[in-house]
Amino acid sequence: MTTERSVPPDLSRLNPPALSPPSGFSHAVVATGSRVVFLAGQTALDTDGKVVGASLPEQFERALANLLTALRTAGGTPADLARVTVYATDVADYRARAHELGGIWRRLAGRDYPAMAVVGTTRLWDEEALVELDGFAVLP
Repeated sequence: MTTERSVPPDLSRLNPPALSPPSGFSHAVVATGSRVVFLAGQTALDTDGKVVGASLPEQFERALANLLTALRTAGGTPADLARVTVYATDVADYRARAHELGGIWRRLAGRDYPAMAVVGTTRLWDEEALVELDGFAVLP
């Protein structure tokens, strides 16, 4: 007995040169047909792969900018974000700076907020990273 398998969607891996070179992941994956873009976790890495910014707001701004760069490379805009998860090494600091972080979000991504969650973690892949954002977007 043979089992028919449906044809998997065409997935395009996008790794913009404006972001650090990926190692073991893609910055963005586009599934043709459904136009759902899955965005890899982004920290405050510069193009050399070094974490920049000493404070949570500095790192949040860079991580969000990196996430939006991957999204724009996939053809999306901040308004297309359906879900973002924030991983923070210090949730109390995140909560204390929520107003400032919200201002950074509005400046970079506007007022179209996706479904979001903040998850506390003891550390991220890069030890210097204080915050990481991942998510997915649905493009028209």
